[in-house]
Amino acid sequence: MQRVEFEASQSQLEIVDKLNQGLRDQNHDQAFANDMLELIARAVGVPVEPSEIGKELASIRKEKEEAANNKERAEFYFLEQIIKLLSRADAARDYEEVKNQYFERVQVIERYDSREKYILPLKSFLCCITGAVMVDPVSLSTGTTCERSAIEGWFYEGNSTDPDTNEVLEDLSLRSNIPLRQSIEEWRELNYCLLIRSIRENLLLNSNLQESLSQMQALIAENSINKDWISIGELTDIVISILGNSNDREVKMKILITLKDAVEGHARNKEKLAESQGWDHIISCLESDSNISKEAIDLLYELLQDRSGWNQCFCKKLSENHNAVLFLVTLVKDPDNNSAEVAQKILMELFEINENSIITAANCGWYKPLADRMVQGPDSRISMAKAIVNLEFDDLNLIQLGKEGVIAPLIEMLSGSRRGISNASTIIESKDLSLSALVKLAGSHANKGIIASSGGVPLILDLMFSPRTRSFITIKCSEILEKLSSSDDGIDFFVDGEGKQLELDSIITNLLVLQQSSNSGHNLRKPTLRALLGICKFETSLVKKAILAANGVSLILPLLDDSDSEIRETAINLLFLFSQHEPEGVVEYLFKPRRLEALIGFLENDDNDNVQMAAAGLLANLPKSERELTNKLIEMGGLDAILSILKTGKMEAKENALSALFRFTDPTNIESQRDLVKRGIYPLLVDFLNTGSVTAKAIAAAFIGDLSMSTPKLTVVSKPNGCWFFRSSRVPLCAAHDSVCSVTTTFCLLEANALPGLIKLLHGEVHATAYEAIQTLSTLVLEEFPHRGARLLHESNAMRPLLEILNWGSESLKAEALGLLEKVFVSKEMVEYYGMAARLRLVHLTGTNIYGDGHLRRKAAKVLSLLERYSKSSSSAISGVLE
Repeated sequence: MQRVEFEASQSQLEIVDKLNQGLRDQNHDQAFANDMLELIARAVGVPVEPSEIGKELASIRKEKEEAANNKERAEFYFLEQIIKLLSRADAARDYEEVKNQYFERVQVIERYDSREKYILPLKSFLCCITGAVMVDPVSLSTGTTCERSAIEGWFYEGNSTDPDTNEVLEDLSLRSNIPLRQSIEEWRELNYCLLIRSIRENLLLNSNLQESLSQMQALIAENSINKDWISIGELTDIVISILGNSNDREVKMKILITLKDAVEGHARNKEKLAESQGWDHIISCLESDSNISKEAIDLLYELLQDRSGWNQCFCKKLSENHNAVLFLVTLVKDPDNNSAEVAQKILMELFEINENSIITAANCGWYKPLADRMVQGPDSRISMAKAIVNLEFDDLNLIQLGKEGVIAPLIEMLSGSRRGISNASTIIESKDLSLSALVKLAGSHANKGIIASSGGVPLILDLMFSPRTRSFITIKCSEILEKLSSSDDGIDFFVDGEGKQLELDSIITNLLVLQQSSNSGHNLRKPTLRALLGICKFETSLVKKAILAANGVSLILPLLDDSDSEIRETAINLLFLFSQHEPEGVVEYLFKPRRLEALIGFLENDDNDNVQMAAAGLLANLPKSERELTNKLIEMGGLDAILSILKTGKMEAKENALSALFRFTDPTNIESQRDLVKRGIYPLLVDFLNTGSVTAKAIAAAFIGDLSMSTPKLTVVSKPNGCWFFRSSRVPLCAAHDSVCSVTTTFCLLEANALPGLIKLLHGEVHATAYEAIQTLSTLVLEEFPHRGARLLHESNAMRPLLEILNWGSESLKAEALGLLEKVFVSKEMVEYYGMAARLRLVHLTGTNIYGDGHLRRKAAKVLSLLERYSKSSSSAISGVLE
């Protein structure tokens, strides 16, 4: 340091100050020595390499000898202390010298019995003040040798005598006893080697492992040279082997702690451990319990450090170990684990070195690094998007990815920005990967919202409908649209970045136009059809406008002949929706060869409820006036297929099948009704009254009403003659029709046991079902014989729920109830039963002015007049209403 004149700069002065402070504090720590050596090397401009450092230390030793020759004690001592300190640094040690020194000591201890564990110190090694073996022996003027710190304390307390002889000291100066110190150091080193030999024997015998490991730790703590010697003596190799084979938790923990002590600040030991099986053993320990994993990750963290920070070579090696990254991610994801913070530090460095480790982390369920890398900038976006495309995610993982923020960068990639992208082919790849990733992410409801709020939907639509867009890009866009409109979402996400609704009619039109393209293969046609279906399901007001503008029915009809079953099934669903607005073109198409067979095939498809529902709904929407179509359907098994749906289909399919049945049960065509009854329709209808949906109950009630309207035409009214009375004594007559009724011959709803179900519908306070039930019950009160039907309703407890409808029903439902009451109250008997209860409700109806044009008031007044006709005291309450 004198030679290079550290005083030349402030930084050099700081180095001198640090050295002096370290010497005063007797800081012999190897890390401190490494730091000081690196500072000095930088100051003098030499690399931190053993050969170069050796030359510099040799120069300092030469200066020390010159100081000794010139009797410059202070400088000699100072340089000696510096050499001693800096020699402890890794770079200052020549490994061959260290190894030779070890084997020299081993040759000496070979003369000792193998049972010998310790060489006792010579008496001259002991301080006469403390009685302990000296570390820094110094000689007094009397020749007595003491420990430097002990004699300095002796003098500090006011003593001026020789502590051994009590002789008064005229000269209080101290001289380092270098020969004695060297002898003591040699004695210590011999004991180190004896202990290393003993530890080695115990480790090989798998005996006293805990004690042996503690002894290794003590050796390392006492002298940093032992970090080399335990390695040269093969202790680290044996310990690494035990780590890989032992199942003892405590032993594993102790080994990991000991290895950390051995490699701390020691480049050679780190390199040896990293290149041995110990590397894999340490990584395996990361998946152990929290205590072992903590010691393992602390050791791993130390291995990855060097004097300049992170050891790039070791970090790269670790980043390429899939299991290591997996274990580290597992630790990070456990917030209660004490090792999570250190694991995250390591992973963050690995991510900087190797992007593949980010993908590995994502594969293990930690998505934040991937999202962060995408947000940071374009350089890594393509590789990160590729990872999203290639990795397997469940729904929760997809939602988590969206929350972490990957969607906005993907949409930015989609916008076609050239920032950070070198050429056109890369832009195409960027869009392709972005769309592929968005297809995956759009599978979750939450992510659809993020795509929409990020302004992604208009971009996707522009790309999809642009004539310059490549076909594979168009296909990806259509797949995203399909997912955006799927499930119950419909048109919710067809908005711009500010949440404003997009023009859906143009979207529908463009989707239909795509079906005309000669380039529309199945990969494009499938998702576009599904997207179209999703939009049309939820925005029926636009359907009619769009299908008329784009001639939608004629575009979709040919798809019923497509070779792909999914396309055929989606087409039938679309046609069901379109037929509600434009059914005529469908009928014409169905008359073409093999078209009806295809439609019946859809009805018979028990594996797809949606297809059955759509096919039945399509039939229900077609004009019932097309008798030829109806007859052909019966001939080809269409009616049987509908009945099968009523028996085994899902409820939505059953509802449409019930509606479709009306074309087969024209009340003016009794034979068609008879055919349907023979096929067993009545029990199915009665079952729907009791267990069906609201829609199914209403349709079933209406259906039964159509059948019941035909019953009077099929019955023979009884005549009072002998033969008839004789027959009636054996065969009961129908209470409603006064005839011998049955389900198959007269379609009688009483014989079908439909009456309880119909009356039950009056109680439900549901307009649709109550309305149809009233109409059907009205068929029992025949104009020629109203008393029979009225009594039947009374005995079946139908009258009170019917009257209640006048309280809760809508205007049209009340009007229907009044129509039935008008027929019932022709019977004086019914007036006597229900007149009082009915009068209060009727007076209320006639006295209010809220019922539109007065139609309901007039109907109520007419029923009230029937009640008054049988009253003993007529009232003029309604005279004004009837005028």
